Amino acid sequence: QAVLDNGIVAVKKLSNTHMYEEQFQGEVQCLMKVKHKNIVRFLGYCADTQGNISDYKGKMVMADVQQRLLCFEYLPKGSLDGYITDSPGELNWRKRYDMIKGICEGLHYLHQNNILHLDLTPGNILLDEDMMPKITDFGLSRCFEEDQTGVITKNVAGTRGYLAPECYNKEIILTHKFDLYSLGVIMIEILTGKKGCQV
Repeated sequence: QAVLDNGIVAVKKLSNTHMYEEQFQGEVQCLMKVKHKNIVRFLGYCADTQGNISDYKGKMVMADVQQRLLCFEYLPKGSLDGYITDSPGELNWRKRYDMIKGICEGLHYLHQNNILHLDLTPGNILLDEDMMPKITDFGLSRCFEEDQTGVITKNVAGTRGYLAPECYNKEIILTHKFDLYSLGVIMIEILTGKKGCQV
């Protein structure tokens, strides 16, 4: 959380960016394409590299130190994760329905713009002051070309319990169906108020 002249913003600091430069660029590329009421608004980024001299095994060495920051709108209610196992009555059925509808609309928008989220979890859905859900964290997302519908890969990262079972095959084709599986798990959790539900 940071305070600017025009209000409060959320800042995400990435660690080990020298290992994940491609991931950082992919996330920024996806974030710059999206503008929807159910997607966290991306405000900007900072990418800086500076030389630093430090001691390494008794020798002074020069190394590049990277700083990678992403800046977003600040959402005061935190993540959906904290509301899944809410006390009875805190989330009435209308609120639960509105949350599910908002997540579906945000995900539909992403898929219409050829973006797969690939790590849709309650922790990656933030809530504004009116409890409107907004999808965030595009670190694992993939942006496709306009005529591309999927990609063959051997490496799939994501959050256990929200990954489709086919993710554990040796070679898979990533499509929007991976996000839909995650959405199904989230919907069950919102409706039952219990984490760890299996589809």
